[in-house]
Amino acid sequence: MKAIAVTVVLMAMSMVSLSVKAQAGDDIIDSGKPSLYIDVHHMGAGKVHAADVAGAHQKDLAVQGKYGVNFMKYWVDEKAGNIYCLASAFDSTAIRRAHNEAHGLLPDHIHIVSPGEEAAAKGGKRLFLDIHQFGPGKVSAADVAGAHQKDLAVQKKYGVNFINYWVDESTGVVMCLSEAKDSKSIQATHKEAHGLMPSSIQQVQEGK
Repeated sequence: MKAIAVTVVLMAMSMVSLSVKAQAGDDIIDSGKPSLYIDVHHMGAGKVHAADVAGAHQKDLAVQGKYGVNFMKYWVDEKAGNIYCLASAFDSTAIRRAHNEAHGLLPDHIHIVSPGEEAAAKGGKRLFLDIHQFGPGKVSAADVAGAHQKDLAVQKKYGVNFINYWVDESTGVVMCLSEAKDSKSIQATHKEAHGLMPSSIQQVQEGK
């Protein structure tokens, strides 16, 4: 009887250990559908070069499969030293692990996002990423979709082409990617369309 009791206790302890490892994300990949993420690296003004980021991205691609990550696109703001990476993954821990093994440059923030409907880039103009920070619980994907439609209705007037947007409902952050002559054209479009002005507008380069 004592032997049976000891066996039961050991089995229970083993199950608890596996549960803790799963919660910590220790080499366990969720079998469900991956989510979409944008991770943000703030490297500092003058400390980022597009060529260096391209090299780091290739290292990400070399290890991404090991962690169930798919690095899809990235954008670089050389002036401010910011990098934005769009990826699909089963959790944010997988993204951190992939970056850590690839080059050791870990993101400052990882946003789980829902995307809008992507439009084709037309080319010939500068590329911008504008950031809206509404605060946790103060924005929904449905509301942003409505505001985006208003942007599309007036964008031609200001020579802007909104390509896509991403919404993190948990933090209230919205990121909009567009082509325009300058940042003032984007501000004017948002102002006429719905009055929701971005916290910042950054000129970016898209990685290849």
